[in-house]
Amino acid sequence: MGAGKSSLGRRLAQRWRLAFVDLDREIEARAGTDIPAIFATEGEAGFRRRESAVLADVLARDACVIATGGGAVLDADNRVLLRQRGFVAYLQIDVEEQLARLAADRSRPLLAGVDRTEVLTRLAAARAPLYAEVADLTFSPAGMDKRKAADRLAERLEHHWQRPAAPSRAADPT
Repeated sequence: MGAGKSSLGRRLAQRWRLAFVDLDREIEARAGTDIPAIFATEGEAGFRRRESAVLADVLARDACVIATGGGAVLDADNRVLLRQRGFVAYLQIDVEEQLARLAADRSRPLLAGVDRTEVLTRLAAARAPLYAEVADLTFSPAGMDKRKAADRLAERLEHHWQRPAAPSRAADPT
């Protein structure tokens, strides 16, 4: 949460001329409402069900850059899909960096009206091993502006990730 998945993902997609999908925005578009409203009416379990369904749909698409929500790795089936169908870059930042980045953000249901430090520490402890399980690459954007972080991540990806080939435009043999 607050690692820069959406902003870095968008920049990488532009760089490589790939489609970009922010999973949270896709969930909202399909639900016709925002994530806080989904949490309010369906709880976290209802949101996670939606997240899993949308993730499976998006991962079935042709090459794209996907920014998942921070909790997408909580579901074992999601982790299997991510490993099978994607190249996963884990954006790793510490709790202090998260607190600084999310200081003015009041849109996150898991942080509403609670001790943010305690929640982020607990989430990090639960999620870090799951991210490590699925990550093909770990990258820390801490202390970098978005442009520099995207450039550094792109450099790392170019050494570790094979970009999907462009779709073939071969003539129909019939």
